[in-house]
Amino acid sequence: MSTAPTASATGMPEPLSMREVLAVPTMRRLWYAQIVSNFGDFLALFAVISVLTFKLHATPEQVTGVQISYLLPIAVLGVLAGVFVDRWPLKPTLVSSDMIRAGLVLLLMVAHSAMSFYLVLAAISVVSSFFSPAQGVAIRSAVPLHGLRSANSLMQQVMFGMRIVGPPTAAFLVASFGEKVCFWVDAISFVASGSLIASLALSRPSVEKKAEALIGKDTPQTGSKTGLASIWPDMKQGIGFIVHHAALLFVILALASGMFVLGCFGPLIAVYVRDTLHASTKVFGVASAMIGVGMFAGVNVLNTFGKKLKNTTLVYAGLGGIAVGLVVLTSVPFVWATILGDLMIGFAVAGIVIPSNVMIQQETPAELMGRVGSTVMSLVFTAQIAGLVLSGQLAERIGVRHVFAVCAGMLVVLVVVGKMWMEPKDEGHAKQ
Repeated sequence: MSTAPTASATGMPEPLSMREVLAVPTMRRLWYAQIVSNFGDFLALFAVISVLTFKLHATPEQVTGVQISYLLPIAVLGVLAGVFVDRWPLKPTLVSSDMIRAGLVLLLMVAHSAMSFYLVLAAISVVSSFFSPAQGVAIRSAVPLHGLRSANSLMQQVMFGMRIVGPPTAAFLVASFGEKVCFWVDAISFVASGSLIASLALSRPSVEKKAEALIGKDTPQTGSKTGLASIWPDMKQGIGFIVHHAALLFVILALASGMFVLGCFGPLIAVYVRDTLHASTKVFGVASAMIGVGMFAGVNVLNTFGKKLKNTTLVYAGLGGIAVGLVVLTSVPFVWATILGDLMIGFAVAGIVIPSNVMIQQETPAELMGRVGSTVMSLVFTAQIAGLVLSGQLAERIGVRHVFAVCAGMLVVLVVVGKMWMEPKDEGHAKQ
């Protein structure tokens, strides 16, 4: 187990490669667990959308509700969940979350209305709000600080890779065997993930009581309160740490902004292809796939050639890259430009997601990992929901291309704000 000091320390060893990180047995099994559970999730979500669309003849708003029903509980409960993750034993939290979700997924087989699907997905999301920050703590405990970029790249590779292979696989299974087989596979994947994690000897990083110095004297400590009375002070402690860490606050805002743009972009790209390009659904399928291809390529290029770059530099490049991709879509309404713009956007997203997660894990004290991780998760999911909700309304008023232009402008403003007011005073904070 690695209990390396904070990333602010100088003299950090050479960053570990993905191969070296996978040589850590705990990390390797966490990665396997991520692969099987994410594959099952993509199958189940595609199957739900398929049932709503083709069997229940749902409206576009009802189909969008699938994403919102899954994102909303995490956005609402994220900050609170982190308090408990910091208190509960790590491995039982992870394993029980997987097993509970395995049972909940099976309820999808008896759902027969949009609302019933929403309720089951929301219940799964509630449990996921505890699993995700606990997984972040597990990665932090298993991998040295100079291996966190490769560790996060590996986990994000799984997400982006499943974005590419998941939909066609799910389409084949639904067409050949029906949607219920996807629900069964998802349930089995959660059991497999929980079993892999149960085989690990997980423990938290050693805790140094230094949070008060890092988050400011005005933030209340929790030592004098127990039980429910300490929940609010614990939440404020995690939020206070983020607010008092300017560079960390910037990368979190950058991550949330990137997810907001993707939330706007996802639903509108189909409308853009139909109304602006006057193209077919095949073009929409290719354009959507390019986002996943760009993300997957970005993770690998970043991990290979970006090891010497600061995390904040990569975030600036990611924000700028998304803005450039949006400008291409706004100014060049042709199919080839749409494919190129989507590829650029996907590639640039990796420049935000990976270094942001790395910096969060490097700079957060061990005793605050659950609270900070869950707060970030809550902000990211809230941003995605805001993008989903606002995209249609904005497009109705100003048009799809102007929505893309507004998003590009917002990202440029964030880069300027970050450079002017949120640069870390100690350059060591942003290094590997």
